[in-house]
Amino acid sequence: MKNFILWKKKIEAVKNISYKFSSLNNEIRDKILNKIRNGIIFSKEKIFIENKKDVLLAEKKGLSKALIDRLVLNEKRIDEMVSGIQTVLSLESPVGKIIKEWKRNLGRDNEFLIKKVVVPIGVILMVYESRPNVTIDSVSLCIKSGNCVILRGGSEAINTNKVLVKIVKESIIEVCKGCGLDKNFQNIVLFIDDPSYELLYKILTFQQYIDLVIPRGSEKMVNTIKEKSLIPILAHGSGVCHTYVDKDADINIALKVCLNAKVQRPAVCNAMEKLLVHKDIAKEFLPKMAKLYIENNVELRGCEKTKKLLDKYGIKIKPAKESDWWAEYLDYILAIKIVKDIDEAIRHINYYGSHHSDAIITKNLEAQRKFEQEVDSSAIFINSSTRLHDGGVFGFGTEIGISTSKLHARGTMGLNELTTTKYVVVGNGAIRE
Repeated sequence: MKNFILWKKKIEAVKNISYKFSSLNNEIRDKILNKIRNGIIFSKEKIFIENKKDVLLAEKKGLSKALIDRLVLNEKRIDEMVSGIQTVLSLESPVGKIIKEWKRNLGRDNEFLIKKVVVPIGVILMVYESRPNVTIDSVSLCIKSGNCVILRGGSEAINTNKVLVKIVKESIIEVCKGCGLDKNFQNIVLFIDDPSYELLYKILTFQQYIDLVIPRGSEKMVNTIKEKSLIPILAHGSGVCHTYVDKDADINIALKVCLNAKVQRPAVCNAMEKLLVHKDIAKEFLPKMAKLYIENNVELRGCEKTKKLLDKYGIKIKPAKESDWWAEYLDYILAIKIVKDIDEAIRHINYYGSHHSDAIITKNLEAQRKFEQEVDSSAIFINSSTRLHDGGVFGFGTEIGISTSKLHARGTMGLNELTTTKYVVVGNGAIRE
């Protein structure tokens, strides 16, 4: 590959500057973020022009409306992007925080102090598809937490990502020049504008330069990254998210939450894909819910009991296959199952789900506790929508992803999840005798 050596040198430059950037004071990092924020506001029309190019190409390729929705940047989403940066700016950086410190004395004045200190991870490789807001989300969180970031977006968003990264790079260069910093600080953000998988697979072997890979995209893409990477991965897993409507649910709350969880933005990982309904409330709830979904252009697929019940009300739906219980649709499609009790619902979620975001609708406190304790997911929602599982909603400004892993970080990942720790030991001639 003719460009391989060039990219390797660029990535090595990111690693080299990461040591200095990790110790840069927070004031300068905030100046960079503020400059990026203003640059996005000022360049809004340019962003729209480039984004329109990507959307038109996606439409020509025949991508689904839900997938195109992931790609589109409009006024609201640009405003959310800007607001996210502003919130990140307002947060306290965890870098340099002393988690714990204690003294040890090994006798004969052999005393020393031990500190456990928060530090950046180093160099993070973001591999993502479609959503160009991930570019700015990743940059803002990485810069605030003292990490360098390598961005590898999908080919479908190449024009939008290029203009966003141009704003980012210009902001970094301007602030660093104004602060008298080494020009090499512009390497804290690197954009891989070659979307070939051959290059990506080569980059995934650069464990000497990259400390962590965070993949965001389809389950197929994430699994491929896991197979190819020699670098540790913090997986942003698929979102096979469930909502269970218990026999003691408030019907009005159930209708409101279940509609939002599916249709507010179906092409994202925290959208509901499966609806489980207790048999004792199904007759009262499901016909009303099904009509709402159909009014909102949702294709329904149901178990035999669901199909039989809705048939009585003149509502025709497709039969659900075994594959439907595993599927992450990311579209206006929903699978529905009637269950005999909460235990069956929990077993179903733990077996078929992706351990991402799952919800229960019930007034019963015992059922709430049981669901909370026994469902093995990164986030549990009680009488609330799975769509709430988001860094911005949680008050992190934005997120770098939602981890379904159990090591290092789980759930929505903000500033704290982009750090690790190291020990600092301070003595005055302290030795091991």
